[in-house]
Amino acid sequence: METILILVAVVVVFTIYKKLTAPKVTMVTKTELTGLLQDKKTKRSYIDVRTAEEFNQKKIKGFKNIPLQSLSMRTSEVDKSSPVVLICASGSRSMQAARILAKQGYGELINVRGGIGH
Repeated sequence: METILILVAVVVVFTIYKKLTAPKVTMVTKTELTGLLQDKKTKRSYIDVRTAEEFNQKKIKGFKNIPLQSLSMRTSEVDKSSPVVLICASGSRSMQAARILAKQGYGELINVRGGIGH
């Protein structure tokens, strides 16, 4: 019984830790993304984390391609002082990118819900 209580406590503590350390990411729709792209008053970095092949097949004007696989090595190309808008095909890789950038100390992270596909 004591072992079960310890295991439950560990799971609870781990869950709380994950929630507290998860990157703070604002989710936006494609419609909201259009508004962000049109807003020239606020400086933002727009990063597409799809592969180069995916990026070349369907580009969104204003986005720079830094594939997720190379993002950790190329964070110097992303402005730390401005909000970072991330996109991929479905929203999954861009959330992974948000985690990478959050660990590197990036502040305002924005992910396009559903990615380019929706």
